[in-house]
Amino acid sequence: MDKNAKPIGLFDSGIGGTSIWKEIHAALPYEDTIYLADSNNAPYGLKPKQDIINLSIKNTEYLLSKGCKIIVVACNTATTNAIKKLREQYNVPFIGIEPAIKPAAIHTKTNTIGILATKGTLSSELFSQTVSGFRNINIIEQVGYGLVELIEEGKIYSDEMAALLHSYLQPMIAQNIDCLVLGCSHYPYLIPLLKQILPDNVTIIDSGEAVARQTKNILSANNLLNTSGKPGNAEFYTNADPKVLQSILGDSHSANRLDF
Repeated sequence: MDKNAKPIGLFDSGIGGTSIWKEIHAALPYEDTIYLADSNNAPYGLKPKQDIINLSIKNTEYLLSKGCKIIVVACNTATTNAIKKLREQYNVPFIGIEPAIKPAAIHTKTNTIGILATKGTLSSELFSQTVSGFRNINIIEQVGYGLVELIEEGKIYSDEMAALLHSYLQPMIAQNIDCLVLGCSHYPYLIPLLKQILPDNVTIIDSGEAVARQTKNILSANNLLNTSGKPGNAEFYTNADPKVLQSILGDSHSANRLDF
C-alpha cells in the first residue's frame, strides 16, 4: 500500500477519544482512520504509570499491525504518562493530547481557570511541567472521579452524572473561574450538561481542534497526506460491548467488537 494511503490510527481508554476523531475527520476528510477503544481497561486515570504505558504499547502495536502511518493518542492520561516512551520505541509520528492550558491562560480575564481531568493526567510529570509555565495564573485542579465510568456506561444524562458535575464545578465557580479546561477526551460529551451548570461568562476549552490541526501539520511535514480526493473510510473497534460506542457514532458508522 502507498504510504500516503495508509490510515491514521487513534486509541483511547474508551469511547471518549471519538471526540478527537470527529475533529480529525472534519479537518482531514480524505484520510482513512482506525479507532481503538480500550474500554475493558477504562478508565486509565486511576492506574499506575507502568500499567498505562503497557496498555498504550499494546494499543499502538495493534494499530501498527493494521498499517497505520501515524498514531493519535486520543487520551490525556496516556499522552501525559506514555507518549515519551512510545516515541522512543516506534518509528512513526505520534500526536498527543494535553489539557489546553495555554489558550485558557491567554483568554482568562479573572486570572483564574479550572481544569477538570483524571488523576493520572493531573499527577503526571508532563502536566506538572506544563503548569509550571503559568505560575501567574490561578489554576484550580479537579479530578473527575466517576465521570469516565458513567460515560462508558452510557449514563451521560443520568442524575448521578449531574450530581457529580455540580459537586466538582461549584467550588470552581465560587473561586471565579472564567475558563474551564476539559482535560480528558471523554469530557466534551458533557458540554451540554456543563453549560447548564456554568455561568455564561465561563468559556469551555477542549483540545480537539488543536489536535486535528497538529495531525494535519505533521502529516504534511512528513509528506504523508492522502491526496486521492476520495472520502476516507473509518473503522471503529472496542473490546467491550459495542452498543455504547455505537450510540456515540450514530448510524453513519459501525462499532465492531474486538477480542483485545
